[in-house]
Amino acid sequence: MAPSHVVLNYQRAGSALGMVEGLDVCATCHELATCQQRGGKKICICNYGFVGNGRTQCVDKNECQFGATVVCGNHTSCHNTPGGFFCICLGGYRATNNNKTFIPNDGTFCTEIDCGSPPEVQHAVLERNHSSSLGSVAHYACQEGFESPGGKITSVCTEKGTWRKSPLTCTEIMTEISDVSVFNNTCVRWKTNPGRMNVRIVYVISIKGQRLDPVESVHKETVNFTTDSRTPEVCLDLYKGTNYSVSISAAPPRRSVPAFIGFQTTEDDILQDDGVFNISILNETCLKLKRHSRRIGSEQMYQFKILGQRLYLNHYYHETSFNITTREQAPVVCLNLYPATDYTVNITLLAPPKQHSVQIRTRTAPAVKQTIINISIFNETCLRWKSLKTADVEEMYLFHIWGQRWYQKEFAQEMAFNSTTSSQAPEMCLDLHPGTNYSVSLLALSSELPVVISLTTQITEPPPPEVEFFTVHGGPIPRLKLRKIKEKNGPISSYQILVLPLARQSTFLCDSEGANSFFSNTTDADGYVAAELLAKDVPDDAMEISIGDRLYYGKYYNAPLKIGKDYCIILRITSEWNKVRRYSCAVWAQVKDSSLTLQQMVGVGLGSVVVVIVLAFLSFSAMWYVTLSFFEE
Repeated sequence: MAPSHVVLNYQRAGSALGMVEGLDVCATCHELATCQQRGGKKICICNYGFVGNGRTQCVDKNECQFGATVVCGNHTSCHNTPGGFFCICLGGYRATNNNKTFIPNDGTFCTEIDCGSPPEVQHAVLERNHSSSLGSVAHYACQEGFESPGGKITSVCTEKGTWRKSPLTCTEIMTEISDVSVFNNTCVRWKTNPGRMNVRIVYVISIKGQRLDPVESVHKETVNFTTDSRTPEVCLDLYKGTNYSVSISAAPPRRSVPAFIGFQTTEDDILQDDGVFNISILNETCLKLKRHSRRIGSEQMYQFKILGQRLYLNHYYHETSFNITTREQAPVVCLNLYPATDYTVNITLLAPPKQHSVQIRTRTAPAVKQTIINISIFNETCLRWKSLKTADVEEMYLFHIWGQRWYQKEFAQEMAFNSTTSSQAPEMCLDLHPGTNYSVSLLALSSELPVVISLTTQITEPPPPEVEFFTVHGGPIPRLKLRKIKEKNGPISSYQILVLPLARQSTFLCDSEGANSFFSNTTDADGYVAAELLAKDVPDDAMEISIGDRLYYGKYYNAPLKIGKDYCIILRITSEWNKVRRYSCAVWAQVKDSSLTLQQMVGVGLGSVVVVIVLAFLSFSAMWYVTLSFFEE
């Protein structure tokens, strides 16, 4: 009976072999494979981007496993897809093919974004220093006679390497002059709407007078008058008993519709010698006095008392007084005034029996366009410069600071303050944030123009990692929760999980470079990097990681801990910017007498169950075989 049984089995085996030989190989190819003819035989080969035996298995090939720099080039991130991959440029860079994604085999690479020169805005000029890198902002100021009603005009360097133009424009300012009236016989006042508050406007006053007296019967004159008042007043040097037509308009580059007024001045013989006089300002420091008196040629004495003060300097005063005597009806007196100072001038006509006084206020312009030279940066956040001012004379400096970060779009810092000093080599240290590009405008109040300087602060250590500390004694290691931190002191580039022998915890330096991977770790005393995650791959809420899950994180293998050893698990955060790296670390867990993790214990348990099932099946098969053989015999 036994030989017959053997022959029967052999025939069955031969029949099965015949079926295989007659089988169409191409029909057995995997859905992600292609049947090809090679060496006279048909074989199944996995499609491009997949690896396997072509028949039962074709899995995706991870082209990104060698790192973005190797696969895609510098300044890139690599993204794997089923059967392929694509590359994306990092922030601050763009692909040379001008697309968001690319495959490097066509010669495309990532180049730093440079927008070049900002676009021109009609009737506007660039008012601050700027760069052409991603996120840079160009600020514009409208030219004299123009304004931007919608607000500040800016242009931003975009990811496409072009400037995003502002929809705002500079429109011409029309100065409206209205309600012109006459007072004190020869003085004119009016109302104006210049479009912006506290704007100094130059007015052109055209005077034309006509009277019947053949001597000096015609009076023509043009006067320029500068003021920032919205209700200007000016007293004119006019003839008595004359019909006048006065035209008032804004001088170029401003435009206005001229306003006209006609009036007649009174005759001399109806005025009393009461000492009343008017004052008008010429060229900021010169005064023109006009006395109303019927006694032509009479000698009069004027007393001048002058007080000058700079409101931003507590101890600065310029005080002087003097008298002048003149027979002129409209004398002009030029005063020796200091620049950038507010003055009050009190003038008294010393004419007995009654004295008459008039008070006038004026502000002198800065003496020079610039008093700041040789400005420089030291200690990263401090400025030093030289002043052209006279020694021991106090000067106020106005600071206006703007700060931006390309890696943190929502970040913006702006501050303004002033400082007063009499030093000719002032220094100022600024309270600036780390990892930030700054533009600093410095203006001496005695100057007309500010000095603008750009500086960049280096990054500092990132904030300490937020971890829940664990101590494990001989039990399984819980899953560790990784939380993303805010980029306060610079851009976060990566998160690393380090596994060190517990004895090394006290001597470990957070900023140590060249950490080993598990496979390059030659001794247990060195420790290794178990995982590295790029900041962009960490979700905003949190993610969990199991120590020893046998997965690759970046280029590092997360190996299981050796049983019975003592370990220290450290989370290290790396911040990198402008070729500078900074680190911060936190101890995540201490493991003493390590054992399997929860995941590993579950795996071992499932493996044990499988072994028991297999043994039971083999035992049952053996019993069935013996029983069958017995009955056949």
